[in-house]
Amino acid sequence: MSSDREAGILEHGFTAVPRDVDGKLLKGAKNVKDPVSLSTKDIEFPAEPLVQKVQDYARAHLNEQTFHHSMRVYYYGRVILRTQFPHWTVSPSTYALACLLHDIGTTAPNLRATLLSFEFHGAFVASSLLASLAAPQAQNDAVVEAIIRHQDIGTAGTITTLGQVLQLATIFDNMGGHAGLVHAETIKDVVAKWPRNGWSKCFAQTIRTENTLKPWAHTTALGEEDFPEGVLGNKLMEPYD
Repeated sequence: MSSDREAGILEHGFTAVPRDVDGKLLKGAKNVKDPVSLSTKDIEFPAEPLVQKVQDYARAHLNEQTFHHSMRVYYYGRVILRTQFPHWTVSPSTYALACLLHDIGTTAPNLRATLLSFEFHGAFVASSLLASLAAPQAQNDAVVEAIIRHQDIGTAGTITTLGQVLQLATIFDNMGGHAGLVHAETIKDVVAKWPRNGWSKCFAQTIRTENTLKPWAHTTALGEEDFPEGVLGNKLMEPYD
């Protein structure tokens, strides 16, 4: 393996980890370690120009609720990495790009622009944007892979570290999944900075809209009714919606 390829794998979160969160990563426990109370002030958001440009793009194209969700996913994921999986190597900048763009395929124009499931089309949109901004190819690839697979929930095989933390953080925000990974005070702080504003109803409607437009959508693999009902039944985040 070339040194450049190996460096790209390590920097951008391409190391393989199990898909099976409960059985292999947590080994039946609710967490690896007891969560620590961290605030958004404890987690730096990348200031580099590429990330700032993509953040501006996301803010301009996503509705406010989805943009706020994307920012919460960033902070929850960084907290999960720091407290539960500190040995995972994931560039904060690459993770920020994946968070900002993971739901770009759910915008009204993008949902209707293609017959592809939103994650797949969104990944193409993200790749084109990152290429236009001269992102390194390994970083572009990492973001695309993570976006495509961020709803690829299962137990067999592996996923990238970037993809797994993106999954964990999105499921945590959307459904209250693996609630033991993040401290309650952290949730309060993140939601105070990036309010949910009825996110559960907003996202459940997005799921149903895609499933109506595209009955073949990959989202249906999570359950045509189980998934949106699970989002609406998010008891962990209910006090903040």
